[in-house]
Amino acid sequence: MDTITKTGAGMDKISMMESESYPVATLGTSSLTQESGRLLARMFADPHLLEPEERRSLVSQLRQAVAEYPEIGELRVLLGMALCVNLEVQPAIEELRTAVELAPQSFIAQLKMGEMWMRLRVADKAEDHTRQAGLLARNMAQSEVARRQAATLRTMRREGIERGGYRLPMLSLKRLRGLFPWSAKRPAQLGNESSPAPVGAISG
Repeated sequence: MDTITKTGAGMDKISMMESESYPVATLGTSSLTQESGRLLARMFADPHLLEPEERRSLVSQLRQAVAEYPEIGELRVLLGMALCVNLEVQPAIEELRTAVELAPQSFIAQLKMGEMWMRLRVADKAEDHTRQAGLLARNMAQSEVARRQAATLRTMRREGIERGGYRLPMLSLKRLRGLFPWSAKRPAQLGNESSPAPVGAISG
């Protein structure tokens, strides 16, 4: 297990308890169905609890919610997180990037965009978004989550665990499972790994 996996796992436990439920709390009850809320609660508690079919169902339900309320950045954060759990990296980046564009003053949007770039080892972008999250923190719990994410990034810098950029075809299924630890215990379908991804479409 590499450093990013070990440090990320510890950070996830804190953020899921204290910050990841934040976008759910800010949404109106009409934005999410009861089933979506149930699956999200399980995802926040432990992504391993979701079966592959449940992950796909959650992604589908959140896509529908985003289609109905495209202007709500927090919904796109939730969709991006669900896509991450389902190992759909490129769509997750797109949703999180759009969430930041829609809600640049959103703590959770900046935090999760930073975490995504951190997991992909693009340190410069990860640091920028994590710093913005820290500035936007509304309470001590959020400040602590942002601080720990920033500390993880400093460890990456110190140990040389970073990449110059993101190229989806270079990420194998094994590599993705290492970057996203919750995927290691369950099979996931990534589609054709050799399919090129438009690099220009994923800039933060």
